[in-house]
Amino acid sequence: MIKDMKFSSEKNSLTVKYIMPVRIIKCENAENVEVLLKDLPAQAIRGGEPEVAVLHKGGHIIFDFGTELAGGITVTVRYLKENGEEERKSPNPSIRAVFGESVAEAMGARGEKNFVNDHSMRDVTREYGFMSTFRIGQTGFRFVRLEACDTGVEILSVKGAFEYRDIPYIGEFHCSDKRLEKIWNVGAYTVHLNMQDYLWDGIKRDRMVWIGDMHPEMLTIFSVFGKNECVTKSMDLVRDITPYTDWMNGHLSYSMWWVTLQHDWYFQTGDAAYLEENKDYLFGLLERTVLLIDENGDFKCDDCMFVDWSSKDTPYAKTGVAATAALALKNGAELARILKNDALAEKCEEAYGRIDRGKLKYDGNKQVAALLAVSGLESAEKINKDVLSNDPLRGISTFIGGYVLQARAEAGDTKGAIDVIRKYWGAMLDLGATTFWEDFDLDWTENATPIDEPVPEGKKDIHGDNGRFCYKQFRHSLCHGWASSPTWFLSKYVLGVSVKGPGCRKLLIRPCLGDLDYVRGKYPTPYGAVTIEHKKDKDGKIITAVDAPKGVEIISG
Repeated sequence: MIKDMKFSSEKNSLTVKYIMPVRIIKCENAENVEVLLKDLPAQAIRGGEPEVAVLHKGGHIIFDFGTELAGGITVTVRYLKENGEEERKSPNPSIRAVFGESVAEAMGARGEKNFVNDHSMRDVTREYGFMSTFRIGQTGFRFVRLEACDTGVEILSVKGAFEYRDIPYIGEFHCSDKRLEKIWNVGAYTVHLNMQDYLWDGIKRDRMVWIGDMHPEMLTIFSVFGKNECVTKSMDLVRDITPYTDWMNGHLSYSMWWVTLQHDWYFQTGDAAYLEENKDYLFGLLERTVLLIDENGDFKCDDCMFVDWSSKDTPYAKTGVAATAALALKNGAELARILKNDALAEKCEEAYGRIDRGKLKYDGNKQVAALLAVSGLESAEKINKDVLSNDPLRGISTFIGGYVLQARAEAGDTKGAIDVIRKYWGAMLDLGATTFWEDFDLDWTENATPIDEPVPEGKKDIHGDNGRFCYKQFRHSLCHGWASSPTWFLSKYVLGVSVKGPGCRKLLIRPCLGDLDYVRGKYPTPYGAVTIEHKKDKDGKIITAVDAPKGVEIISG
């Protein structure tokens, strides 16, 4: 009886829905494959003459599901009459599914171009029974190659089994540039896919909780969905296995991001009980952070110097980590005062003020320079003029690139940031992306084939021929939550919504339209969505209308 079962306290928050393939990219040694584009029942049945595709031994079919998905596929098969009765009674045959975030990846195999089954199985061979329906795979993909290994088979149905949180999109962003609208939505969808039971970095790889990755993801969640329990669940997961005397995920900067996550979560949600629950850990971590700044203003820690791949193994990594610590000290001081620990707040403020800015070197590294501006250790105007506005599309990453956008906006150069969004993140869309990637470099685009096409001879494989560090070639994730920053940036700096009071009780509305004629949208708050519209009149003056729910005070910028 169900009532007598021992259920886990951990609940599955996901919905599974079937998604139809939208096209067959390629097939070999197969017949009538177009029937698999029809929404036919995923159920085997004896007798009759159902519509079937035939996949002969060694044949394959490559499916396109139209957009990146989290999950796998559900396959329904009969038997192939030509195989004979004896073969049907023999040991179960095998079928192979190769999942790809690009067509090239789906056409590949383990061992080719760094194609690996790390974190999730993408090249899967499994046995099946005739007259059955079965599931293959749990990964991130858009394309699947299905191959008959031992014998031919009749296939009645192939459908994507899409695993996601079935939650409403509350936030909106509309403007006079449809490319920016699409980028906002693609960023929202990128994070949505990674909102699994926990908040992951990527749905193909690593499928893990990385605290630093979570900050841009959380800001996007605020702009699109509002409060969601996958954020606190993930913060708590890492907190509970990491004493504050260690660094989260093995990175000093990630413990610093945890402090900033706590700060921003409190101001968005107003959840005082959650802040109180984390008080002891927060205080212990802040006391440790204060000790990182010595009496001469030097940042003392020389281990765990990771902030972003762009600065890994460079002298500037330490500066970037110091900037995350400075941001944690600023935000931590504010939280300490809210929690009535004025002595700790003063320690944090004194340590922040003690940092010797002159010793923080960045030498043109855009990510590190941006973090200095965001943390207040350098003037945003200076950083933008000296670094960020110079060759602005080069030397940025999809992770800290969000803070590059923020630093430019804080310097009064929102128009320049919008241009970067159009040309850098927009270039991924031009290459067939439906989600944003773990990393991207405009140099990769030269002579490159889009991810939704087979790579012809003489052309570059944008997926399999590029990447760096641990994400070379097909190991590269093409759905990475940290890459979603244009979504929260457009909501905050273009639509103009800044949270100024805990629980969104006070919002500053200060738009910057750049070259846009109008912007309108919604921003989620615990009291309901705020609806905002900005239009330029014939003289270029911005006319603003705001409809806020009761409990939200609006301040005009």
